[in-house]
Amino acid sequence: MPKHLSHDLNKLKKRILAYSAAIDANFQLAVVALERVDVAAAGTVIARDQELDRTEVEIEDDCLKILALHQPVATDLRYVVTVLKMNNDLERIGDFAVNVAKRAKRLARHDPIVMPPKLLQMANQAREMVSRALGALVERDSDEARQICRDDDQVDNLQRDLFGEIRDMLTNRPNEVNQWMQLLSIVRYLERVGDLATNIAEDVIYLVEGIVVRHRGPDADD
Repeated sequence: MPKHLSHDLNKLKKRILAYSAAIDANFQLAVVALERVDVAAAGTVIARDQELDRTEVEIEDDCLKILALHQPVATDLRYVVTVLKMNNDLERIGDFAVNVAKRAKRLARHDPIVMPPKLLQMANQAREMVSRALGALVERDSDEARQICRDDDQVDNLQRDLFGEIRDMLTNRPNEVNQWMQLLSIVRYLERVGDLATNIAEDVIYLVEGIVVRHRGPDADD
């Protein structure tokens, strides 16, 4: 591998791993803000997002420069393409972390309600999927990535259950409509985070094995 390409790839690797860790930490803090209806924690999540957005743009620029200047092939090309895709998914996870934090702040303006246990279960499941997907990236663990793809069904099932519960609450507790509407939005955000964690896991499989499993399922053969 040419020396300059090796240098730029190592720089890209360090940057995407640092960005992944920062996105993971901010989403975890958003879940804390939700669980505790913590306005201060929510504010921190929102304040961090601008810097995370700048980092996303810088990583994209790094990828495009490597493609233009070095024209990598084979494994190196696959790595750069994977980082480009992951970078976009990570930025969107960051956006959903902000959305959850904003809803937590809105919840704090109203009388407290007892959150459905499945909501906190879903939040923690989505948080765990993100952390595990990023761990699979660090370890280049395609087996773990496949398991993450399978686990997305659990998040989808929780979403369906919660939609039913919240729909009942909107009917039976009209004085709490504002609170339950916030939770309904949060459920949608969490489901999308689960999908994005799955996307990252699928990208890990592609990076390690060169197999595209998106739309085919994690157990698809090459």
